[in-house]
Amino acid sequence: MKDKENKKGAASGLYICQRIITILLIVGAFFPTFNPTRVAKMISSNVSLFTSAVSYNSLTSEFARAFRMNWVNESSFAVVMIASIILVIGIILLGVGACMSLGNLRMQKTGAQFTLGGSVAETLGLVVTVVSYMLVNSSTDPTKANKILPQIPTAFYGYAVLTAIMLITAIVVFISLPSVDKGEKYEMESKYKLFLMFLPFIALAFVFCYLPLYGWRYAFFDYKSGDTLSMSSFVGFKWFTYLFQNSATRTDMINTMRNTLIMSFLGVGTSWLPMIFAIFLCEMKNLRFRRFVQTFTTIPNFISWVLVYAVALAIFSTDGFINTFLKEIGVIAQNAQGKAWLMSSKHTWLKMWAWGTWKGVGWSAIIYIAGISGIDQSLYEAATVDGAGRFQKMRHITLPGLLPTFFVLLLMAIAGCLSNGLDQYLVFRNPNNMDTIRVLDLWVYDLGINGGSIPLSTVIGMAKSIVSVALLFGANSVSKALRGESIV
Repeated sequence: MKDKENKKGAASGLYICQRIITILLIVGAFFPTFNPTRVAKMISSNVSLFTSAVSYNSLTSEFARAFRMNWVNESSFAVVMIASIILVIGIILLGVGACMSLGNLRMQKTGAQFTLGGSVAETLGLVVTVVSYMLVNSSTDPTKANKILPQIPTAFYGYAVLTAIMLITAIVVFISLPSVDKGEKYEMESKYKLFLMFLPFIALAFVFCYLPLYGWRYAFFDYKSGDTLSMSSFVGFKWFTYLFQNSATRTDMINTMRNTLIMSFLGVGTSWLPMIFAIFLCEMKNLRFRRFVQTFTTIPNFISWVLVYAVALAIFSTDGFINTFLKEIGVIAQNAQGKAWLMSSKHTWLKMWAWGTWKGVGWSAIIYIAGISGIDQSLYEAATVDGAGRFQKMRHITLPGLLPTFFVLLLMAIAGCLSNGLDQYLVFRNPNNMDTIRVLDLWVYDLGINGGSIPLSTVIGMAKSIVSVALLFGANSVSKALRGESIV
């Protein structure tokens, strides 16, 4: 028994090494810079190892003319994709092995098999990568070699070193682990189980929230869509200073920030509405009617803003329902043009707030309804015995019970006050309300997509993210000082 513990202890240091290498390989699979299968410089510099494994079109997107003119053999790139697939499979096996190494001896033994298999797959993938390079190199027209540019990428050697270390440690761990007692079950400590349950969400957050931050590098280059990044186009902080030095851009920024902050603080100032709505909804005694109201107010959240605008157009346009009704009752003359309720630039901020509240109040109330169901019912029974009425129970029991949830959501709303979204303002925008409806996200969209100024839009996006994080920690500090509680 003691010998087994000594062997397990000796393997623990190797496990740490394997986990670090596995994390590096997983992260590197999503970054084009670390793609070991970019065996020709003509392959797009934006193609990562993962993209090479799942999308042949992305891998060969730059080779349409080269294939057509027979500058290089297309079948060579099928081998490149096979190498990428093998490498990705190897990384997946290494990930499974690293997770299983957190368990008991039986799980560690099985995990060592996965790690060993993943290391062999990585080795095989690197070998196939070399073969693919040789095929590309041999099939390239010598007169066009300066266009195809076959190469062994620098990332290949990094992968080779990590794979060699992983293979050696996997063999050592597999040999050093003691045999498993017959009947021993797969077991893992609860803290590790919870961690592994949470791991997929960490991965999703990394892919969709942190991986896109790699695009921040465009802010330091004079980049146009379709170009490649190189040191010749590196401009440092040019676009950061341009944002403030250019008078037109500075004016647009001030106007946009005004609209963004006013609309955001209208939402923050009325963020209590879903809580009050949930309280009164739960006070309804007729269960069928309460379900109907909750369903009716929740459905708008699932309607796209395009359809919401279509409904608004049918009701509030110059020939819509409202104007037609006013003409029928004689408020507006029959031959007169209806009022431009929707297209007018008047009260744009309030109109956008009203549409947003209508669409989201029912959905936002769900979390408060869940909070109300978690309040101890004995408090209501005791209040009834003491003679408290319905409104007194709402004031002294329900409302205090929901305040912690409300403050957490309020802090998150303050942190996201620069992120109003895009869809609503894009569909409701028209030439009349352009100056009052343009928020920060819409401005970034106009600059980057419509205007083609990707570096400048990236700078604005960076600034928005940094300010939002600062607002979150600032609001959290205020909450900690006033309430003694924090969410970060």
